[in-house]
Amino acid sequence: MRGGTTTLSRYLAQHPRVFKRKDVHFFDNEPLWQAGTPDYAVYHAAFARAPAGRLLGDATPIYMYWERALPRIQAYNPQMKLIMLLRNPITRAYSHWNFARAEGREELPFREALAAEPERARRAAPAQLRRGDFVSRGLYTQQLARVWRFFPRVQTLVLRTDDLSRALAPLLAHVASFLSIAPFTPVQPVVAHACPYELPMREEDRRHLARIFEPEIRALERLLGWDCSDWLAEG
Repeated sequence: MRGGTTTLSRYLAQHPRVFKRKDVHFFDNEPLWQAGTPDYAVYHAAFARAPAGRLLGDATPIYMYWERALPRIQAYNPQMKLIMLLRNPITRAYSHWNFARAEGREELPFREALAAEPERARRAAPAQLRRGDFVSRGLYTQQLARVWRFFPRVQTLVLRTDDLSRALAPLLAHVASFLSIAPFTPVQPVVAHACPYELPMREEDRRHLARIFEPEIRALERLLGWDCSDWLAEG
């Protein structure tokens, strides 16, 4: 969430071989799965208008985070390819909180909301925390480990959200190669879900999150061979 999925989804929609739907929320819809595996016709209905011969895509960011989603996706189609966009977890957390405030789903100030997350998770147990999960959604290494328990790494593509703005052409070339489709022709620029901030993130809050996320960011660097030092330096 707040990691650039909508932007990438809209770029994918400009490719003539792709038909995608945004926020389908089939594999994380717990009431739907309560009695066991639901009728997949419910899922297929989301793609009923797809022209013949299109590659079908479901752009629902929570699937990476939602623990029950991955085994369900694997059971549905073990050949599924997954693309994951990772944003600086520090700025992602603040963007997530700001969006929740704008939507009327978060009443607490930012630091209070961060402090409340462990207790919210405790109260939600044994279910997974779904709202107010500003820090836990940025713990990418454990989410990637779960993805790779159900899907081989060759069926996954992990990208940096930053490259949607600073290296779009190589990113889209990588996506096209991964999906085995023709290269993208020149695309129209996309700006999605640019929610204005009530206030910019305070420097003390950025430093607080940097302390929380630095071990995670360093672990992600080792896992993916990335250099994410700019994430810790942003401010």
